[in-house]
Amino acid sequence: MNVQALPMHRFIDHMGNPICPLPSWAEPSILQRFYQDMVLTRTYDNKAVALQRTGKLGTYPSHLGAEAIGVATGHALRQSDVFIPYYRDMPAMWVRGINMENNLQYWGGDERGSDFSFRGESESTPCHDLPFCVPIATQCTHAVGVASALKIKGNHQAALVTCGDGATSKGDFLESINCAGAWNIPLVFLVNNNQWAISVPRRLQCAAEFLSEKAKGAGIPGVTVDGNDVIAMHDAIITALERARHGKGATLIEAVSYRLSDHTTADDATRYRSKDELDEAWEYEPIYRLRNYLIRESLWDDEREQAWLKECKILVEKAVNNYLNLEPQAPESAFDFLYEKLCDELQPQRDHIINKAMRMQGGKHG
Repeated sequence: MNVQALPMHRFIDHMGNPICPLPSWAEPSILQRFYQDMVLTRTYDNKAVALQRTGKLGTYPSHLGAEAIGVATGHALRQSDVFIPYYRDMPAMWVRGINMENNLQYWGGDERGSDFSFRGESESTPCHDLPFCVPIATQCTHAVGVASALKIKGNHQAALVTCGDGATSKGDFLESINCAGAWNIPLVFLVNNNQWAISVPRRLQCAAEFLSEKAKGAGIPGVTVDGNDVIAMHDAIITALERARHGKGATLIEAVSYRLSDHTTADDATRYRSKDELDEAWEYEPIYRLRNYLIRESLWDDEREQAWLKECKILVEKAVNNYLNLEPQAPESAFDFLYEKLCDELQPQRDHIINKAMRMQGGKHG
């Protein structure tokens, strides 16, 4: 079944042709920014995979093919909103002001990569976003708690949580959307339906035509969006967020995309999907689509393209160099980032690790 032929919310087709009038917010400068961010995050993604292959990064989940979802999400959220991401959300986090170095640290096994106290280099912009969540769907329950707190505070803020299609089969997800509907909380569920839950295809996960139909059981609106159309994605997300901020409750958005990469760098997707299927999916990918539209509207050209690719390479290489030159995290951080308050039984173990590290360091200088 060609999922791209299914009826869903979209503004431009896979060749970049408008199929209906664009929303009023879709000004040229905004669409150019969307495109630049998608190209930058794909450049980063390619580099991150290369770092893992050369032993400089741990297991890494590529977001290849999901750039439109992440960039649309990052730009739709306000600074006062709370983002609860899953592990394939680097594009959204980048737009939200989280440095590439943080992302590299996280996948390099450095817990400091999860410190989002502030956005970017400035310590004047506090950040309340949660770090990556690798367990499947557990972040949805966290999001319900966050959104409930926002409702109690009454500050007209919203929370947005992301997950993959496989997460929608988990009890955590179903319980979360049920609570969101019953409690009328300001929460947006965004499902990246990239057609594969590791090696399990979408058709074997759920018999419903759309994953957004699961919203009916929770009594909340559900909408299916072309996840390769960044304009449609942004439009659906800002609509759902505004609805949440004005006390109208939760929304479930299904973003139909395709995972163009392996599940992670520890996976080999050629073992369970065909080359023909992957080749067809590349025809619908988000960056090519928006670039075609911008060129057709005389908003982009080859000169701009080459200049931006050069700038992307510079920005990514700078982040990589910063990451590779970071001082190693303290060994006791294995305790410090796991517990809010260390229990008495574990304190001697922490002290032992510190003393051992000091002896080893002294030996190097001796």
